[in-house]
Amino acid sequence: MSHSTPDPRPTGIGRRDVLAGAAGVVAGLTLVGLTPAHAVPAEVEKFTPPRTGRSARILITGDAGTGTRTQWAVADAARAFHSREPFALAVGLGDNIYESGPNGPDDAQFAAKFEDPNAGLDFPWAMVLGNHDTSGVFPGDGGWLARGNHEVEYHARSARWWMPSRYYSVRVPEQNPVVEFFVLDLNPLAAYIPPLLDPYWAVDGPYMNEQRAWLDTALAASTAPWKIACTHHPYLSNGPHGDAGNYEGLPVEPLNGVHAKRFFEEHVLGKVSLLLSGHDHTLQVLEPTASSKGTRQIVSGAAGKTAGAEPRAGAHPALYETQHELGFMVMDLTPESVRLRAVTVDPATSAGTQVFDRRLA
Repeated sequence: MSHSTPDPRPTGIGRRDVLAGAAGVVAGLTLVGLTPAHAVPAEVEKFTPPRTGRSARILITGDAGTGTRTQWAVADAARAFHSREPFALAVGLGDNIYESGPNGPDDAQFAAKFEDPNAGLDFPWAMVLGNHDTSGVFPGDGGWLARGNHEVEYHARSARWWMPSRYYSVRVPEQNPVVEFFVLDLNPLAAYIPPLLDPYWAVDGPYMNEQRAWLDTALAASTAPWKIACTHHPYLSNGPHGDAGNYEGLPVEPLNGVHAKRFFEEHVLGKVSLLLSGHDHTLQVLEPTASSKGTRQIVSGAAGKTAGAEPRAGAHPALYETQHELGFMVMDLTPESVRLRAVTVDPATSAGTQVFDRRLA
């Protein structure tokens, strides 16, 4: 596919026009944002497309924002899938702008690493902040947490990108939802450069305490039969980054993600059916464990890079995993069922191959 794709953001057409035009196929959505004190408010028109019943097909992708041929190949395969079986929504699981995040809401990287590769995938993309989106000194250090606010600001400039705040929820469809996604920002709990100089971002500082309180309330209030948490950092992973509390195999907190582990165990696990994460550039469908309290961990972080590694010794049981292949996942939800498919992608041909298809519930 040629990369001279025209700019997919037509002039003179608003957010509602672009997205509603995608969709005779799009399920109704309610996207509910909470704007933390240090995030930038995004004043945009609310998107309410036509409803198509109590079902939804979701594109699950992560760690995509390279702007390279690999990202384009995965997007090409997603476009081909969308032409056959249309998506209602995409979830982007972080590391949206490699290697160090955007330099402002008008940074050209948003076009090169999101808009242009995803031309034609004209539905809302619920975006998660990753450690590369909040880089400070070196790529991926998570050391400049406020940098993520540029991606919140970009929400008002894009017909696809949905990040009304750093954490928020998405309901599909709008009325009587079949699923609610809870998009979370755990970067303050797992930064390689801890925010020692700004107590706002501290492990138990105002930002994380506000997020904890919001999540507890939002989960308790949700009426959706399926509740799904979306984070960049995983709780469990057979990939190189490893599990929360032991990230990178480091014995030193907070670098090992011990505070992220505590957040998962106190506020997420056992309260959602599925946990979707990126961070490791792999595709993994892990079995629930005693520690996960019945919540299943899914990792989809292979939309721009692969880990190219073998699963860690003593790895968690998996229904499916690959460390060496690009790809994405597809989730079909009804009130009674969750079907998950994994699609791997050949970077040379952009061909997608369905390699996993299982009803999870």
